[in-house]
Amino acid sequence: MWNRLTLFLYPCVTIAFGGDEPASNYGTLFQCPGLYCGRQLLSNGTWSNCGACPRGFRANASSACVKCIDSPFLYDWLYLGFMALLVLVFHLICIDFTAKRKDFKGSVLLIHICAALEIVTASSATILLSEPIGTLKVHSCHVVKFSDWYTLLYNPTPNYEDILYCTQEAVFPLYTMVFMYLVLCLLLMLLIRPWIANIIFPKHGKMSIYAALYFIPILALIQALFGGLIYYSYPYITIILSVVSNAVHFAYKENQTIQFLITDSITDGRNMMILVGHWLLHAYGIAAVTEFEDPILHLSLLALVPFPAIFYILTVRFTDPIKVHVE
Repeated sequence: MWNRLTLFLYPCVTIAFGGDEPASNYGTLFQCPGLYCGRQLLSNGTWSNCGACPRGFRANASSACVKCIDSPFLYDWLYLGFMALLVLVFHLICIDFTAKRKDFKGSVLLIHICAALEIVTASSATILLSEPIGTLKVHSCHVVKFSDWYTLLYNPTPNYEDILYCTQEAVFPLYTMVFMYLVLCLLLMLLIRPWIANIIFPKHGKMSIYAALYFIPILALIQALFGGLIYYSYPYITIILSVVSNAVHFAYKENQTIQFLITDSITDGRNMMILVGHWLLHAYGIAAVTEFEDPILHLSLLALVPFPAIFYILTVRFTDPIKVHVE
């Protein structure tokens, strides 16, 4: 994790300009200008001109386009899982908010289950549609530096003349998999949810669908602009949001006594599920930060997962606004 942070902060250095003459006249591979321009090996044994590598390929240090056949790191899988969970959390929040109920009984619970099944189906389909197609394996190019997410900004200008366009998916397929997943989520929701909502929850079920029609495109836009930033910061985003949302959940209770908060969290099914959800997100963030590189130490950190909830409950009496006196 610290290596990735170092790469994130380390300034990108442009590779020295090389010749851009047609390489088909040579049997030797000449280095291309820029960070991401590469040459493809042609059928006659020569090399193409410098340009963007095809999808699923990336230029190596010698500017040769090499096929991405590596397996994603654990950190990469957790990043994809974070994007999947983000959609699920937004779905659950929108369903709970539009239902305007304080329990998970009956129709509301079924809508929650439907949303979860949509997420699982979309996630599975995304993996199956990624290279190699039809398998649960994913071929990828490893993320080396922060600039890999924004190759559009690194098109070189040899001799300060014409721009050499080498924009490509250097982080294949982490960038496009998220868009594929979001599209599948939207399609599955539109194909399944309206029928179920109309039958079991006709009054408020459609409102959560309308909400998703807004937040899914917004998430796609955020991924397009800030995908690299999210990749390097999602473990901390997960931990911070889980702690803040946990505090907000308790703060909405009218009765802020210790006894009531404990009893309400244990006896109320809805509150218990929300609390457990916060704990799972917190544990997910810890797993992403540590990657369990030291299993004994890092697994022991999971014992801290309930700490934000316990801390709020034990200190709530000190934060009562009635006890704040203005001198």
